[in-house]
Amino acid sequence: MRRWKRWLPGLQILREYQAAWFAGDLMAGLVLATMLVPVGIAYALASGVPGIYGLYATIVPLLVYALFGPSRILVMAPDSALAPVILAVVFPLSGGDPMRAVALASMMAVVAGLVCILIGLLRLGFVTELLSKPIRYGYMNGIALTMLISQLPKLFGFSIDGAGPLRDVVQIGKGILGGKANWTSFAVGAGTLAAILLLKPYKRIPGLLLAVVAATIVVGVWNLDAIAGVKVLGPLPQGLPTFALPMISFTHLDDVIIAGCAAAMVAFADTSVLSRTYAARMRTPVDPNQEMIGLGAVNLATGLFQGFPISSSSSRTPVAEAAGAKTQLAGVVGAIAVALVLVFAGNLLKDLPSSALAAVVIAAAIGLFEFADLRRIFRIQQWEFWLSIVCFVGVAAFGVIPGIGIAIVIAIIEFLWDGWRPHYAVLGRVEGVRGYHDVTRYPAARRVPGLVLFRWSAPLFFANAELFHQRVLEAIAESPTPVRRIIITAEPVTSIDVTSADMLVEIEHSLTESGIELRFAEMKDPVKDKLKRFELFDRFGAADFYPTIGSAVDAYLKEHSVDWKP
Repeated sequence: MRRWKRWLPGLQILREYQAAWFAGDLMAGLVLATMLVPVGIAYALASGVPGIYGLYATIVPLLVYALFGPSRILVMAPDSALAPVILAVVFPLSGGDPMRAVALASMMAVVAGLVCILIGLLRLGFVTELLSKPIRYGYMNGIALTMLISQLPKLFGFSIDGAGPLRDVVQIGKGILGGKANWTSFAVGAGTLAAILLLKPYKRIPGLLLAVVAATIVVGVWNLDAIAGVKVLGPLPQGLPTFALPMISFTHLDDVIIAGCAAAMVAFADTSVLSRTYAARMRTPVDPNQEMIGLGAVNLATGLFQGFPISSSSSRTPVAEAAGAKTQLAGVVGAIAVALVLVFAGNLLKDLPSSALAAVVIAAAIGLFEFADLRRIFRIQQWEFWLSIVCFVGVAAFGVIPGIGIAIVIAIIEFLWDGWRPHYAVLGRVEGVRGYHDVTRYPAARRVPGLVLFRWSAPLFFANAELFHQRVLEAIAESPTPVRRIIITAEPVTSIDVTSADMLVEIEHSLTESGIELRFAEMKDPVKDKLKRFELFDRFGAADFYPTIGSAVDAYLKEHSVDWKP
């Protein structure tokens, strides 16, 4: 019983379902469907696949997440942040063949799903937390710019050969100056974009839906596709998504695997934040590892039913909440409504202009940009601001996939740097202040004659072991009195590895030869346990480890008959 509750949390929600929730879920699902259709088509086209597959990638995720997802309200669907990731692989490898593009995108979803499921099963849901906020801002700002630039040709009614964001800007400029722009198409798209942005602050008004419907009516009534050459969606094929194994060339497999992993990272980074936000708001706990499994199941199923990588939606989830959604039944209703459109109303959107769909994606891209918090980060810590800028430039200059790789490398370097060059201090006693404190901050602090109290504020591991060794010797050399004993105040040390353990042996040996004793204070029990496994605890001796700095100082004063009052 407990096992299926863990793997299929949606069934547990169904067991607890209350009849009073149904009206809210039904209405929220219908309202949600009106937004899912145009957005799904727009993001499919932005991802380089035909619009109909955006609806396939809308129906399947909503149904699957209702079973596997731990959140009661999160909406899974095509996501604006993933469109450039998908397009970066689909566009160059498909060669203009729409079915090959679908196969590539579907295989990316399968890879992303398997990666998410594996990470969830291994309980590694914390991995996305390794990307700091400035780094996330950098790559998301880069993705937003890439997505915005990719839609500008559609807004102006012509096409270009994508060659990277910066080179695309040059091509777009040449196209406009060369007279390729369709200004009627631009007027329709620009009007749609303006309406979406102007109505966005009014949460109760479905601005996106109204703008898209108005553009479709204008183009259809005035027959602008025939008269002015405005490109339109055309009739959608009727039918539901069917199971299909995505078959791609073996030579493309490496690119698809890398892109699928990148899509998994972006999707879970966004989903984990949104999931925690709504869990706190609705006071329902969410397991990040189960969230990863749910996201993986959704992507895997979507890839096997002709979809492409998807994520949680920060724009459609609030719509569902505002419309009264109580559970994932709202998503199921939305999926059924979209399916009915596919089966019975394929011609409903035939006059939907491509420039209006481009406006939908551009509006989403504008919403991804983060500037306000970057200004705050620049004010309080400039080096993190410049890390963000480097990630942004990486995505803008080299493309989405290499840019995300740059972000990950920078995150690893940032993580290692903090542990590689941590804070350390020699401690002394300050009059009127309890405890022992950094003598560089308190120059009047009194030091115990013949004793060095040395604090290291980081785990001890291979990258900082040699630096620790150097700083200990420097602290001894700079002591105002001949040193008899050095005490490592190890409370901030949370871990130790083999390299640093061997370094401690070297220090202990060299200090003993110099007549200096090595002792430890406030070392955590898990770190002591590691020293025992490394067969070092007995070497040093249990008596060399003191529970507090005060007891370590008292022992030194007593053993060496030093007359000093704390």
